[in-house]
Amino acid sequence: MKKLLTTLILIGTIATAMSGLATLPAMALVQLDLTQPNIEPLPIAITDFQSGDALGAEISGIVIDDLKRSGLFAPIDKSAFIEKISNPDATPRFEDWKVINAQALVTGSVGKEADGRIRAQYRLWDAFAGQQLSGEQFFANDANTRRVGHIIADAIYERLTGEKGYFDTRVVFIDESGAKNARKKRLAIMDQDGANVRYLSNGKSIVLTPRFSPNRQEITYMSYESGQPRVYLLQIETGQRELVGNFPGMTFAPRFSPDGQKVIMSLLRDDGNSNIFAMDLRSRSTTRLTNSTAIDTSPSYSPDGSKVVFTSDRGGRAQIYVMGADGSGQTRISFGDGVYSTPVWSPRGDLIAFTKQTGGEFQIGVMRTDGSGERILSTGFQQEGPTWAPNGRVLMFFRDSNGGPKLVSVDLTGRNEQPIPTANFASDPAWSPLLE
Repeated sequence: MKKLLTTLILIGTIATAMSGLATLPAMALVQLDLTQPNIEPLPIAITDFQSGDALGAEISGIVIDDLKRSGLFAPIDKSAFIEKISNPDATPRFEDWKVINAQALVTGSVGKEADGRIRAQYRLWDAFAGQQLSGEQFFANDANTRRVGHIIADAIYERLTGEKGYFDTRVVFIDESGAKNARKKRLAIMDQDGANVRYLSNGKSIVLTPRFSPNRQEITYMSYESGQPRVYLLQIETGQRELVGNFPGMTFAPRFSPDGQKVIMSLLRDDGNSNIFAMDLRSRSTTRLTNSTAIDTSPSYSPDGSKVVFTSDRGGRAQIYVMGADGSGQTRISFGDGVYSTPVWSPRGDLIAFTKQTGGEFQIGVMRTDGSGERILSTGFQQEGPTWAPNGRVLMFFRDSNGGPKLVSVDLTGRNEQPIPTANFASDPAWSPLLE
C-alpha cells in the first residue's frame, strides 16, 4: 500500500464491461510489445478528468506528460476528440474514439471528500475491443496531488506494456548556481519530471555524488565541509544526518548495497592508489575488496548483491571490471576503444550503463554484464554519470550545456532523449526506486 495514498481497485463498477473483459481473448486487447527493436508509440486519448475546478485537468495533464515523455505513447490532441465525456463512469462511445485512431482511452474524475481528502479515479479502455482494461481510485491530501497523476500514469504504463512504470519516483541531484569559478552546489531532490524541487543542503560546502538507499528515505553523499571529502547518510524526510566514517585520505563514489545494509566506496590512500572498500552500516566494520596498485573506483552492486562492477586503470587505461561482492574473481569485461567510467548495474540485472570517452566525445552507453553487446545511446561534448530508472528502461545523466551541466534522460533505444527541466544547472543525478 502506498504511503499517504489509499488504493481501491474498482471491480464490477461497470458489470458488463468487466464481465466482457473476462471472456475476451487476450490477443484482442491493446498491448505494447517492448521486446520489439522498433516500437511505434501507441495512440492514446486522455480526457480531462471531471471535476468542479482545475484540479481534474491538472492531474490528467500530468498523466499525459508522463506517458508522452516515455516515448511509448502518443497522446492525441484533445481538439480531435468527438465525444465529450460528461460521465466518466459510463461506457464511452467507442466508435467516436476509433475514428480518431485512439487505441486506448483514459477517462476519470477528481472530487473532494467530506474529510478534505482528494479522491481521484480513472478508467482505462481498449477503444477497438470496446472493453475496460483497468480502473482504480486513489485518496490523497492536497500535498500529494501530483503523485496521484504519476501513480495513475504508472498504472496505465504497466497495464499497456506489462512492465512497471517509473513516474512515481524522485531524483536526487546537485543543484549548481552562480559563476563558473565560484559555483554554489546544493544537494537537491525533485520529482522525476523536474517538479517539486527541495533543497537538502545550504550550499556552504561542496557536495557530490548523492545516491539513494533501497529503503527510499535515505541517501548517501560526499561533503567537503570539513575540508576533506567525507561520506554522510541523510534521512530525506527528517533531515537527520550522520557521518558514515572518518576515513584517512580521499573518499569517492559511495553507493548502497541492494539490502541497504552496506555502503561501497573507493578510498584513496597516501600511496596514490585507490581501492574499493565496503562498510557494514550496523557494525561500521570495513572490508577491502580490491588491492591494486592502480586506481579502482566507481563501484556499483548488482541487484541481487552478489557482484560489483567498477572501473580500474590496472590495464593501462580505465576499463570496466566485475568481481564478486567479496572481491573475488576480478574480471575485465570492456575492451572497446576509449576510457570507461561510472558503470552502474541495471535494476533488472541484465545491463550495465557507463560513460565512455573516445575521440574527444563523451558517450552514454550500455553493455551486457559480460561486456558483450555494447550500444551507445547518446553522444555529446561532455556528458557523464548515468543513473537508472527503477524499471531499467530509461537512463538519466548530465550534460554540459551553455556554460554548465543540465539533466537529460534517454531510453534504451537511444531515440527518445528528453531534457529534464531545472531552474539552475544540475549534475550527479540519482534515481530513486518507486515510492511507497
